[in-house]
Amino acid sequence: MIRTVCLHGPESTGKSTVGPRLAAALGTPYVAEYGREWAEAHGTDFTMADLVVIAEGHDAATRGALAEGRYPVVLDTDPLMTAAWAEMLFGRVDPWFDAWTGTADLYLLFDIDLPWLEDGTRMFGTVAARRRFLEVSRAQLERRGLRYVTIRGTGEARYAAALAAVRQFC
Repeated sequence: MIRTVCLHGPESTGKSTVGPRLAAALGTPYVAEYGREWAEAHGTDFTMADLVVIAEGHDAATRGALAEGRYPVVLDTDPLMTAAWAEMLFGRVDPWFDAWTGTADLYLLFDIDLPWLEDGTRMFGTVAARRRFLEVSRAQLERRGLRYVTIRGTGEARYAAALAAVRQFC
């Protein structure tokens, strides 16, 4: 049974656009990106301790959504994505991330085939940085042997690809 689907990948790839639509189509809960909320409230001058707090906040929100008992819960990122941020920002991850065991049942890895858009919280807009962020994101999944599907396309095609991937496994 697929209890959680996590939208994973670099910034500005459509996760926050597709996520609510996906949850609405499935009639299941949606957990918004906690890191964005945190950054909007506290700024983007992150420390490693900040990233752990963000990961803990997202994990708590996920557990709350799972308690509703409607599956699959759609997650706009999770602590593995925060670990990718740690690697991008600091070249390492805190041991908290390696100890975390609440991984999703299915990850949708959003490709960088959309234009990068500045929104005040994004940091890695060059082509090289976006490629690196995608590879760091993918490595987080592959290191743990997690199931994932890469999502590509623009507009409606991107949403349709995500919905089809979820339906394939649910």
